[in-house]
Amino acid sequence: MTALEESIRRLRRAIVLVMLGCLTFLSDLLMEFLPNIHLVAVLITVCTVVYRGWALIAIYVYVFLTALYSGGLWWLPYLYVWTVLWAVVMLLPRRMPRKLSVVIYGGVCALHGFAFGILYAPGQAWMFGLSFEQTLAWIAAGFPFDVMHGVGNAVLSVLILPLSELLNKLEGNREM
Repeated sequence: MTALEESIRRLRRAIVLVMLGCLTFLSDLLMEFLPNIHLVAVLITVCTVVYRGWALIAIYVYVFLTALYSGGLWWLPYLYVWTVLWAVVMLLPRRMPRKLSVVIYGGVCALHGFAFGILYAPGQAWMFGLSFEQTLAWIAAGFPFDVMHGVGNAVLSVLILPLSELLNKLEGNREM
């Protein structure tokens, strides 16, 4: 592959990842009527499975679009909360048996949803000057929403493999 072809391939990948970040943002908006049920974790997992480190582009496009659209500072913990999901998926083996990968990716997405309030809490405590006890109370108050988030992620995770396979096919990858 020539240097020009490699540059074009990288530019194409970056454009696709920006589009995936926009798609993540739009899917979040479209599913806003459902409490804590959305495709964000699924799409971040798919991007990470297919694009590995490059998936951070899609994640931060999503975060910054969320910030621009919503305003305020509530989104600041998103700067690290979604990166935690990315990091866990990055630590998983690249090649897993198909049936196992369905369970593992689904489990990771579900656990991220169940733990969302705990992951978000340090940012919340910092932004609002919450004490440790207040932070624990905030986590406890949000627990029912984290349960919905985790269950929603688990259900929607059935899309991870089909979407990953589609993106791999479009990218000309043979992995998965």
